Amino acid sequence: MAKNIKICYVVSVEMTIRFILFNTLKFLKNQGYDVYVVCSSGKWLKNIEKQGIKIKTIRFKRKISPISDLITLFRLYFYFKKEKFDIIHTHTPKPGLIGQLAAKMAGIPIIVNTIHGLYFQEKDSWLKRKFFILTEKIAAKCSNLIFFVNREDIETAVKEKICESDLAKYFGGSIDSFKFNPERFSRQWIYQKKRELNLDPSFKIIGIVGRLVKEKGYLDLFQALRKVLERFPKTLLLIVGFLESEKKDALDPNVIVKNYGIGKNVIFLGEQTKVVELYVLMDIFVLPSHREGLGLAILEASAMEKPVIVTDIRGCREAVDDGKTGILVPLRNPEKLAEAIIYLLNNPEKTKEMGIRGREKVLREFDERIIFSRIKIEYQRLIKEKLK
Repeated sequence: MAKNIKICYVVSVEMTIRFILFNTLKFLKNQGYDVYVVCSSGKWLKNIEKQGIKIKTIRFKRKISPISDLITLFRLYFYFKKEKFDIIHTHTPKPGLIGQLAAKMAGIPIIVNTIHGLYFQEKDSWLKRKFFILTEKIAAKCSNLIFFVNREDIETAVKEKICESDLAKYFGGSIDSFKFNPERFSRQWIYQKKRELNLDPSFKIIGIVGRLVKEKGYLDLFQALRKVLERFPKTLLLIVGFLESEKKDALDPNVIVKNYGIGKNVIFLGEQTKVVELYVLMDIFVLPSHREGLGLAILEASAMEKPVIVTDIRGCREAVDDGKTGILVPLRNPEKLAEAIIYLLNNPEKTKEMGIRGREKVLREFDERIIFSRIKIEYQRLIKEKLK
């Protein structure tokens, strides 16, 4: 059924393709789809093209910019019109709006959007909520199908009249459970890796993987770490994440860490391609984020049998069974975050049990083969309905 079907994935940056959607696109190619990608220019494009995926670079400005966004809209429209795609599948907020509008204007028969987390939370200002609800409503008018990575977002979208329930489908998170498997790494390998990174093997390691922006809860974590170090001075915080200088809430961790007086207990590794090799070094994974669609890093850590501590917000709640695979803590609450870390450091048996249950949850609910099956079923349904 997929033979000769032209599909185009539209994202803001090429990193989304390389580190989130790469295996999905390879799966679609193996199913017989003719796969294209639209994204901004970046260093991972050649790596993506090696898989036989055709790429068109069209810039998406991260910030709202009416003139730039309008140019992007028309560039997408002319490209879609020229290539005559059967399916356009958009990801992330700006492509979700601009990409779908361009696809609708170009007469694309099947338009799919994946919402990787609604951009508003319960406690956001009225104005912020209304703005993002309006943009999602406009985008949804173009959609034949909307995938949501968590169930609470579906409930919220229906409640806020963003879309009808029959348009929304649960997607979940996609984890390569063969790659993210602790059994791949021996004790000797872990010991050598710690030596390579100059990590004292007698120290407990708390890890976080996330973009270096305030939204990920770094300031809460730095504050919590000060309290943890009072009880467990032989503790290290391992930070894995890339700088996002375009973002208003961008952080320079080296400056911030100095301000909190925890510099000797924090190691910043920057952007890493083999993050799986870093999860295996961690004793506890923490993500005190203020907003998440689902939190793939949470699922990756769980797949590596690490107990997780995350904020009790929409998205994170989907990835964690509180008290079983990890601990949910209140939003913007460094005290409770510190308490949860100290509790796990004090209870190694509980820590181990949570890690094992975390991997079981990932295999049961988030293995990528489950997600591929959902995509395949929905694409085939839409092809039968729309491409007669």
